[in-house]
Amino acid sequence: MLARILSQLPKRSGILAVAFAGVMLLSVPCTFAQAQSSSQSSAQPAPQSAQLVVNGDVQQKLSLSIADLAAMPRKSLTVQNEHDGKSETYQGVPLEEILKRAGVPQGSKLRGPALATYVLAQAQDGYRVIYSLAELDSGIEDTDALLADTLDGQPIPAQVGPFRLIFPHDKRPARWVRMLQSLTVVTIPK
Repeated sequence: MLARILSQLPKRSGILAVAFAGVMLLSVPCTFAQAQSSSQSSAQPAPQSAQLVVNGDVQQKLSLSIADLAAMPRKSLTVQNEHDGKSETYQGVPLEEILKRAGVPQGSKLRGPALATYVLAQAQDGYRVIYSLAELDSGIEDTDALLADTLDGQPIPAQVGPFRLIFPHDKRPARWVRMLQSLTVVTIPK
């Protein structure tokens, strides 16, 4: 293909042809390596060393591994994939349980100044979403928010995992955070 492109260039553009060939040759290995890397990452299971950090205005900071989540109370949710309409079953730990272990006010303790608290969820790619603490408390609102670590019985693929927040009652999954790396609890001061 490169030879065909070079043969179509005018003879006077020899320097341009050499420069073009050099750029093409340098970019091909990189592109191939990137393609190999991305195809491998989508097939690879979640790394066992992955950690989810829970910090901020909490009584107990947490750093949770896949093994830590596997030892906690589990829940399954079946949802429809917005893109292809297929049914997907996520399994993980209710987000409310994670916040409880971090000592975040819940139930009857969630009142007054604590109602001015939010949770910032941040993904590895910089995507961020804010949730009010009240909307994550089943004593105030019906919540099924799930910190998922498996999809259809398998670890969540690397391009969306290893951790993903699922909000099954949302009309569209814009607040679902894939590649979740941290939850930061923030209380707004008076």
